[in-house]
Amino acid sequence: MKSTGWLLLAVLFSATAFSQDGFHFDKPGRKKVTIPFVLINNLAIVTLKVNGTEMNFLLDTGVDETILFSLDDQNKLSLNNIEKIKLRGLGANDAVEGLKSSHNKMAFPGYTDDDHEIYIVLDQNFNFSASIGIPVNGILGYDFFKNNLVELNYDRRKIVVHNRESVGIRKKLTKQFKAADIVIEGHKPYITADVSIHADNFFPAKLLMDSGNTDAVWLFPSKSDKITLPKRRFDDFLGRGLSGDVMGCRGRIEKFAFNGNEFSNPIGAFPDASSINNITLATARVGSVGAEIMRRFTIIFDYRDQKIYLRRSNHYHQPFSYNMSGLEVHHEGMSWVQEKVSVEASRKSASQTEIEIIPKAFTYKFELKPIFSIANVRKDSPADACGIKKGDILLRINGMLCYRLTLQEINTLLKSEEGKTIELEIERTGKPIKFSFKLKNII
Repeated sequence: MKSTGWLLLAVLFSATAFSQDGFHFDKPGRKKVTIPFVLINNLAIVTLKVNGTEMNFLLDTGVDETILFSLDDQNKLSLNNIEKIKLRGLGANDAVEGLKSSHNKMAFPGYTDDDHEIYIVLDQNFNFSASIGIPVNGILGYDFFKNNLVELNYDRRKIVVHNRESVGIRKKLTKQFKAADIVIEGHKPYITADVSIHADNFFPAKLLMDSGNTDAVWLFPSKSDKITLPKRRFDDFLGRGLSGDVMGCRGRIEKFAFNGNEFSNPIGAFPDASSINNITLATARVGSVGAEIMRRFTIIFDYRDQKIYLRRSNHYHQPFSYNMSGLEVHHEGMSWVQEKVSVEASRKSASQTEIEIIPKAFTYKFELKPIFSIANVRKDSPADACGIKKGDILLRINGMLCYRLTLQEINTLLKSEEGKTIELEIERTGKPIKFSFKLKNII
């Protein structure tokens, strides 16, 4: 998965035609269902029940089938009709072993699939909960989108599934949104965008629309001689897919444009050729457009008519930033933390008409708090230059106790403006060590 979040999982499965199976409204004639989501690192995390067990899934347009992983002893989940299979995806390694389970029930309130196929990753190292900061058990893809109109509203943190037969949604699309063509291939949506890496040298690029990719744009130099690396770039760990680590580089491209929208200086990721060798790409595909672009719109997907409808969000004009520290921070687990709590004791006076407050009385309580560790340090980054190492445990950042922060809040600090001083206190081999460095923009 990506150091700034999560990348797509391109998994090879056999294709089936559009059909009426899959998710459906529980009540005939229902016009819509609203599903809240949590947005972390540009990723939409939804909660649903799998055979009655509540779980968290990443909603990902870049994935064909539903994928399940990160199961532990606390997940009392029953899966039906299991068989062994091989799974292959991004990364330089070979296929991994997995399972396929059919005839399962996936249920949101008011929106259910009673006959759902699930693919299970057995490798427990494939787990991006650590990089998200909350438990994430799987990825939900094409089956969620295929039957109705799915509105992904990043501003309001909600998904609205509209009945495609509703007159109201058609009026809304006409008045509030701008339509664009997409192509559905292998159960995934593709757009054609205009990309300029250097000096207004635009070229058309067929890109996967991938809501499970936290970056703005991925481009594959090995798939087109028009894709050349930016002059200002840095080598980076881009993430981990089913078939291993994905390596490459990042750099700013000059412009990215589609359907009348143009963005200047977005950050592009350029994976090495070995990282995409194990996946079968759609014909003429040269990359992906990720959630850093997609979150700048409210998007309604209409897979059946091969359309998307766009309305600019509150984030449309935000600049494109990246983690300038060079640190990849993971949620390592939980630990018991002792905290002193001030208690104001009181007692009545002898006259019974006054209460005397006794200050500075304390008690102690123990609470489970998150542990954050350094999962990776980018070579030649500010963090690398000052001596921070992989495996260090974060204690404080800019004076704040890390266990009182979320992973999202920590990553936001590491993506803040150039020149900002970051002061870290870490634990290494049981000893606290302090570091200080300034964020530096090298692209």
